[in-house]
Amino acid sequence: MRALVRGRDERAQRLVEMGAEIAVGDLTDRRTLVPALSGIDTVYFTYPIAAGVVPAAAHYASAVLEAGTSPRTVVMSMGPAHHAHPSLLGQAQWLAEQVLEWAGLDLLILRVSALFHENVPVLHAGTVRRDGTIRNSFGPGPVPWISGRDAAEIAVAAILHPERFTGPVVYPGGTEMLSHDQIAGLLTELLGRPVVYQPVSAEQWRRELEDAAAARPGEVVNTAMAQHISSVGQVVAGGGPAMAADAATIAGWIGRQPVGLREFLWDNAASFR
Repeated sequence: MRALVRGRDERAQRLVEMGAEIAVGDLTDRRTLVPALSGIDTVYFTYPIAAGVVPAAAHYASAVLEAGTSPRTVVMSMGPAHHAHPSLLGQAQWLAEQVLEWAGLDLLILRVSALFHENVPVLHAGTVRRDGTIRNSFGPGPVPWISGRDAAEIAVAAILHPERFTGPVVYPGGTEMLSHDQIAGLLTELLGRPVVYQPVSAEQWRRELEDAAAARPGEVVNTAMAQHISSVGQVVAGGGPAMAADAATIAGWIGRQPVGLREFLWDNAASFR
């Protein structure tokens, strides 16, 4: 196994300790990708919730063609990947996948169509701690949820057991349906104090997230993510299409029962206190 890393830091060292070979490079620097692809027959292509996925995909596709290899490429995508979605990152992800297809690559695209458990502490822990509220533009209805760990293990299964998937595009849904009111109820139980859900407009939530990004530069929330997640919430609140939860299918892919949101919140209680 070879891992592409941007630097030899403590995270890279953990990969070395797990048995990975390290290649230092960057998806924005094509020159580093050609040697990293030498002898590789399967690639996991993933990009953070941030701007830049289209040039990253172009650099990767070009490097594959120069390297003269034809690796099967598993892409971690998102449900909003569509040319007409109001999320700019959703549009960009769709275009990046078009670039990979135009290059003639052997693709399995995992368009995860659920909110991640990790969204709750990343996006809402600050307001839960400050005033006992969850604020966003998703509205009162239930949405599908999945843990980041389970999504990662779906990608592992796609790499090691492609026969479990019907491609080239697969839409993993969530493992359970929960509204943000219900999540507020779980946090009320967990923390022993009231937590309530307050729906706000997409514009208002975007501004709040942009303010949070400006106050804590370099953390997970950034301006591109603010536009993305607030737009996704607006679509869901407006009755846009949403995948139903399907824990059985995900359990079949990853070989165990998925992690529930309640379990995740209890394991990460310190984030909200």
